[in-house]
Amino acid sequence: MLAAALRLPLAFWPNVHMPDEIYQFIEPAWRLLGHQSIITWEWRDGIRGWTMPTLLAPSVALGNWLAPDGYGLFVAPRLVAALASLSIVASAYGFGLRVSRVHALIAGFVAAIWFELILFAPHTLGEPLATAMILPAAWLLLASDKSRPQLIAAGALLALAAICRFQYGPAIAVLAIGACWRQWQRLLPIAIGGITVLFASGVIDVLHGSVPFAWIITNIQHNLLHGRAESFGTDPLLAYFGSIRIWWSLAAPLLVLAIGLGWRHAPLLLAMALTNFVFHSLVGHKEQRFIFLSVAIFVILAALGSVDLVARLRRLRALRRFALPIVATSWLIVSAALGSTGEMPQQWMRGIGSAQLAATLRHDPAMCGLALHEVPYQLMPGREQLAGDTPVYYFDSTDPAVGGKAALALQTAQPGFNRILSRRVLAPDVPASFIETRCAITYETEVCIYARNGTCDAGPSSSFRLNDVLVRQGL
Repeated sequence: MLAAALRLPLAFWPNVHMPDEIYQFIEPAWRLLGHQSIITWEWRDGIRGWTMPTLLAPSVALGNWLAPDGYGLFVAPRLVAALASLSIVASAYGFGLRVSRVHALIAGFVAAIWFELILFAPHTLGEPLATAMILPAAWLLLASDKSRPQLIAAGALLALAAICRFQYGPAIAVLAIGACWRQWQRLLPIAIGGITVLFASGVIDVLHGSVPFAWIITNIQHNLLHGRAESFGTDPLLAYFGSIRIWWSLAAPLLVLAIGLGWRHAPLLLAMALTNFVFHSLVGHKEQRFIFLSVAIFVILAALGSVDLVARLRRLRALRRFALPIVATSWLIVSAALGSTGEMPQQWMRGIGSAQLAATLRHDPAMCGLALHEVPYQLMPGREQLAGDTPVYYFDSTDPAVGGKAALALQTAQPGFNRILSRRVLAPDVPASFIETRCAITYETEVCIYARNGTCDAGPSSSFRLNDVLVRQGL
């Protein structure tokens, strides 16, 4: 109940951790339902599979039916993600229960209140969704009395996790091999569960006109061989050590100590976490969410280790009665402190400004055309939330059609729209007939809505429709 109370309300909090959660999951799911959407290069080049958007499409449809105008289709899949994240809490409790009831209570409590696990819970991103499948599978595979149905279920979960985030494949392989190291015959039911899910995923790809799993090969070609991922930035080999040090701050030494005490209760979990950590460290483009699986495991192991520390404290008569409450309270204080200081306030607020501007535009009955001027589409929470069926145009200096003169193109095409989103510092480039109406900080940049009275004539701006510009830009 505590975990649900901390996670489910965040589905309604309109922050966006990364544009991927919109454009890799929600936006294609909306398109599957027959609506207009922003089509990014990933889908044009075929580096994404259709399984996850297909699975999320029912929640998107239901959300839009319950709360139209873009809000419901945004919230409903986030609720699904938040509910799925509860499996991490349940798994932590299950791992602890195999040691003692006290281990279970602390591990479950920590997984419920730890700030990183809460932060990512409602976001439709591959990493937290895959982790929500991998940890229950690990709990099933590490049981002392594994049944055939359990092994099949674990295989199905691992296959779905691999489809959701195939870069977690090395960690998944470590889990499957480690769990069957002494009894290889157990791999057969695991394979049955996995192949069943993979077959269904292949069918989904075929139904959407794609070659089954060709998207994985294309993804590897684009990101590893052609360096597309590195074009978004690279970091040194040890960057994740630095990021963990920043996110965990002064608590890092204590957490490492607790992990050192707790890993013996589930050594295969530690092997998975380290495998995933090392694998992603070897990749040039790094984001904190990429190692979410490792972080979740580290936190669970640290929780188990903290109970071992409690056992030592209980030897002190004065602390015997209060040792467990002290440890639980300490975890709560540390999580609250880390989750509200440093760069974390910015993490909780990412995308809020975009959502506010989008809500203003989406409910503007006078808007007949919208232009984005030097404002990356990725900063907006999807086409339906931004403009509904209203035409959206894109004026960006990197568009080959404008030759670096986006402001001139905006001036020429202005009859096609009566609302503009532009950075405030570029206000001199906005046509004089447009008046500033509202501004908000969007990913550290002040973006404003500019409006003019009157109707729209799409003719002059037809070549600047958003999806057409993205094709020209290769975005």
